[in-house]
Amino acid sequence: MGQRAGYGEGGDGPAGGARADGRHTGGGARGGAGAGGPGASGDDGAAQYGGAEAGGVLRRVVRGLPALLLVGGAAYDIATPPPFTGVPFFVAAPLIAAPLYTRRATVVVAVCAVLAVIAPHLVEKPLAGVPTLTELVTVVTVDGLALLINRLVRRSGERLASARVIAETAQRAVLPVPAARIGGLRVAARYEAAQADASIGGDLFAVQDTPYGVRLLVGDVRGKGLGAVEAVAILIGAFREAAEQESSLEAVAQRLERALAREGTRRDGLDAVEGFTTAVLAEIPRGDGTVRVVNRGHPEPLLLEADGRVAALEPPEPALPLGMGELGAWPDRAYTAPYPPGSTLLFHTDGLSEARDAAGVFYDPAAWLAGRAFPGPGELLDGLVEDVRRYTGGGADDDMALLAVTRPTGTDRERGTARR
Repeated sequence: MGQRAGYGEGGDGPAGGARADGRHTGGGARGGAGAGGPGASGDDGAAQYGGAEAGGVLRRVVRGLPALLLVGGAAYDIATPPPFTGVPFFVAAPLIAAPLYTRRATVVVAVCAVLAVIAPHLVEKPLAGVPTLTELVTVVTVDGLALLINRLVRRSGERLASARVIAETAQRAVLPVPAARIGGLRVAARYEAAQADASIGGDLFAVQDTPYGVRLLVGDVRGKGLGAVEAVAILIGAFREAAEQESSLEAVAQRLERALAREGTRRDGLDAVEGFTTAVLAEIPRGDGTVRVVNRGHPEPLLLEADGRVAALEPPEPALPLGMGELGAWPDRAYTAPYPPGSTLLFHTDGLSEARDAAGVFYDPAAWLAGRAFPGPGELLDGLVEDVRRYTGGGADDDMALLAVTRPTGTDRERGTARR
């Protein structure tokens, strides 16, 4: 994993985990050759995707099973004497095809199964006898059941797709994508919904240019569904107001805490006592090359420098998530870290760091980022999302919110001015 660097209040420099020469390098087994830096070894890169590739092979084998069963059943029929039959193979083929194939492909498998029962008798002797007719009726009946199963699966898939469209529309309504440039910084955001279901998630992000610099919020509300969307809307609304009015990042965090406390009094059941939100707030003042962070139980932001080095901006001490103030009260303390020109800050929810491969191994974003360079934050997020999909085999278990913010170099700013 990339090196974790802790920063104390006031930005005195790396604390613990940094090398003696002051450099913080991003290690990792999965770094590949990037646009601007070296990667890890080929063996390590192969290890990264071993589980995902195994999952892809397994899916291809399962999808090929109907054809294998038909061929295997036919071979069994030919190679064995008359008392033996390949009907069990022919029955299994359409049943396996039903939930995996389209309706047309399922019909093709069903017809092939019937032909596989009839063909040997047309070649050797007429189709007659109770055993043969029983076999044929069995295969035809199972074919009908397979087509019914295929129809039910397709209808469920259509309902799921419709529900996902509605969920994504609601998500966009409360979670608008930030502008590409805010306060002189280049910004990109992505929201990737989990493949497991169509429930609306509680991941959130917001970026706002304020009199105190650019302020950001990335968080993850406990739970899913409309309750999570309500909490997201409350948090983003409270953040936008507090970011403009409060002079310190700690005060912004306290405003969010109070907003969730007010929301908790309106709820009943489990959410009334267990509702919470992990969150990280950041403030990027204009012109001083630093970032200030308040972390409330959220995954640490990652800093990717222009030369490909990666550091995790760990807080000097842990803090409870928002909404859990009743369990303990202590003041928020922002910590400061260097944020030089050409560097990119990556904020993410646990859907990224807790993504797993087929073997259950967690994804390590720092290892993938180490040694890489990107034209901009959008390209970084595109590559990261693609890598996660490949690592998990395309099936994430949790939503994933990503926010990348790049501080342009002097050359980038001049190009931006020329384009305008």
